[in-house]
Amino acid sequence: MESPTTATPQSSAASKRQPVLFMPHGGGPCFFMDWPDTWDHMAAHLRGIAATLPRRPDAILAVSGHWETAVPTVTSATHPPLIYDYYGFPAHTYRLRYPAPGSPELAARVRTLLSAAEIENEEDPTRGFDHGVFVPFMLAFAHADIPIVELSLRRDMNAEAELQTGAALRPLRDQNVLIVTTGMTYHNLAHFMQPDPRSDTASKAFDDWLAQTVEAPPAQRDEALRHWDQAPGALLCHPRPEHLLPLMVAAGAAGQDIGRRDYTDTIMGKALSGFRFG
Repeated sequence: MESPTTATPQSSAASKRQPVLFMPHGGGPCFFMDWPDTWDHMAAHLRGIAATLPRRPDAILAVSGHWETAVPTVTSATHPPLIYDYYGFPAHTYRLRYPAPGSPELAARVRTLLSAAEIENEEDPTRGFDHGVFVPFMLAFAHADIPIVELSLRRDMNAEAELQTGAALRPLRDQNVLIVTTGMTYHNLAHFMQPDPRSDTASKAFDDWLAQTVEAPPAQRDEALRHWDQAPGALLCHPRPEHLLPLMVAAGAAGQDIGRRDYTDTIMGKALSGFRFG
């Protein structure tokens, strides 16, 4: 009779390592409005994320498509406010609350890792969480009791640089820090809210390319993401790539972990996806 298999220290550590997420964050405060049968599937996906984690994170590092700076910058406030950076929505959506604490300690660790990788970085002790963080997190981490630090994108919109930033932050995953990036795999607002067969077709082609790319071997994946703008439909889906670049941070932090699409839907004719690594 064979003896039971015993996990090695390495395999045990890997089983506790936090994954890296690219979550769709929806449109403005969409989950908290009367918008029937539109965002329900995405909302259900976000509500189910916490149950898929290997353990409760000690902290979360968030990267949103709604904060850009000259160099990567972290929030370092103990109690960050919310930034209602959406416009023209019902009054009650400007009273949403998400009182998650910040973490100056995690902010310092992030800066140390970036500096060790020779990536210039800064901190912002006053900035709060934009809606690319607090809106989806109100569903995914509803108790608002996990400390969060937000990290900005670079203003120059450089895919390679965001991959490098993610790679520098990879050790956080073994320190029970969950890296959550949020954006949208389609973000052409001029076409989003109206039927447009050309952009609907482009969104499907680009979304399929993204899924194939994320699920490819890591070296192939990262090389393709560096040249995302050459993919089918890419520039129609992302006239400006700020909502896609958080995925580059996630891929960089993934290392050798294979990615997979863990959410897919079609909303207002546009194909949308979410991804997970590890």
